[in-house]
Amino acid sequence: MEISELVNCLDREAKLLAAAAETAGPGAEVPTCPGWQVRNLLRHTGMVHRWAAAYVTAGHTAYHPDEGEPDLDGDALLGWFREGHALLVAALSTAPKDLECWTFLPAPSPLAFWARRQAHETAVHRADAESALGAGLSPLRPEFAVDGIDELLRAFHARGKSRVRTDVPRVVRVRATDAGDVWTVRLSPDGPPQTERTGEGPADCELSGPAERLYLALWNRLPLSAITLSGDATLAQLWREKSSVTWS
Repeated sequence: MEISELVNCLDREAKLLAAAAETAGPGAEVPTCPGWQVRNLLRHTGMVHRWAAAYVTAGHTAYHPDEGEPDLDGDALLGWFREGHALLVAALSTAPKDLECWTFLPAPSPLAFWARRQAHETAVHRADAESALGAGLSPLRPEFAVDGIDELLRAFHARGKSRVRTDVPRVVRVRATDAGDVWTVRLSPDGPPQTERTGEGPADCELSGPAERLYLALWNRLPLSAITLSGDATLAQLWREKSSVTWS
């Protein structure tokens, strides 16, 4: 996706997140993040937005720690979140195309990385905020969901820290039925998953469904029952148990 499209998605998702949080209230439980209330979600996501914006505006070329979560609540917390979201959107929208700064996943450029990562970070947490309402989730465009699946499989879980490993080599196929995109994920005991954009060859397990449902299920925001599973179900459960991406 183009950087401008990703920034537009980030803007939309953050506004939806804030609206859901405002309706739910800061003390509402977040079912998709056990132990969290909406206030935790706003503090975390707002902190990440400011952390990301600092790389874009200051051009940090090495890892720079975040500034921590604020001791805010209620309307003050919601206002702080909206302010940080606006700062991030403005930073990404006005940054030079040749921006140089630190990143942690492969991307065509640092600017493309931060636009993509923050768009998907916000979309996943928007789903969390809406889960606190219990009234269904806002739709995602298939092309955006496909981009997020690709980032998760071919960037996040290509890193050595991925815990998705099997005792013997196994193959999982992921198929977006509406978009036509297919990924083949090769699991082993010797390293992180290796994923290719191909549907060739046999697979031990296949996860399929509309891109939006696959995206949310792979990020553990929808149950596996929301998508179609064929083959060895233990591999799908392994993903469920080992694939979480945590802030550290």
